[in-house]
Amino acid sequence: MDGRLTEISRREVLRYLQWRGGEVPEELARQLDGCQAALLAAARPRVVWQRYDLCPDMTLLGTAFRLQGQAVARLLADCREVILLCATLGMEAETLLRRAQAGNMAEAVVLDAMGSAAIENVCDNLCGDLAKQFATRYLTDRFSPGYGDMPIAQQRALFDTLDVTRRIGVTLTESDLMVPQKSVTAVVGIAHRTQPRRRGCGNCANYENCAYRKEGKHCEA
Repeated sequence: MDGRLTEISRREVLRYLQWRGGEVPEELARQLDGCQAALLAAARPRVVWQRYDLCPDMTLLGTAFRLQGQAVARLLADCREVILLCATLGMEAETLLRRAQAGNMAEAVVLDAMGSAAIENVCDNLCGDLAKQFATRYLTDRFSPGYGDMPIAQQRALFDTLDVTRRIGVTLTESDLMVPQKSVTAVVGIAHRTQPRRRGCGNCANYENCAYRKEGKHCEA
């Protein structure tokens, strides 16, 4: 499957910018338009994924990778197979962001939010394609290392298992952060019955500190 960036949601971008609603000022609107055009021109989305059998001890059959954490175990309770995936916007988008960070921080903040919305779209498109490929079964939400009680250190084992760096060029820093920054890894379960959607306030890692929730709002409202 090819990586596909089909939309950069302006609503999502404003959410990442913590915009509280109301009319967007003309100057910001122009900046959003300019950053979107630049990012769409620079992005070279790439994806890699693989299906694995899931053993009772949460090890992926044929690998040394064992998923850790109670949250991901709950997510995969009905699953005997999983998909590991990685998606990225590519180094060209990374270069665009770094140049802005070096010379125009206001633009860099917008580009960072734009990139976050863009990689979510790439991941959503990939998961949509996977749902079609496994049409007789049901996929869970995706779950990433560092979310909930799944250690960020699991990133390295996932990279090794999928051979991410060789296949799509994404690398890891010593602290297990990805380069390009606008990259996502995740595990998705494959089940034989409908799976609940676990996204939303009650399942969010930022629940206690969320500025939207404290104002009685929702980030996806």
